[in-house]
Amino acid sequence: MKTLREAAVGQTVTVQKITGEGPVKRRIMDMGITKGVEIFIRKVAPLGDPVEVTVRGYELSLRKADAEMIQIS
Repeated sequence: MKTLREAAVGQTVTVQKITGEGPVKRRIMDMGITKGVEIFIRKVAPLGDPVEVTVRGYELSLRKADAEMIQIS
């Protein structure tokens, strides 16, 4: 399964699962990123950190490590 880190700029994807443990997973979920939500990838920095996305109408920046924990379809 692909991760958010592998998604292309301009693509809209759906979250299938959030891997990871404890506070990091909690922080991702606190941003409104949960199973079934759609994420639009707005921009990826040249080195891949951060990944800028739009979730539920909010513009967010995710660290590369966090983006790798979000499985998408």
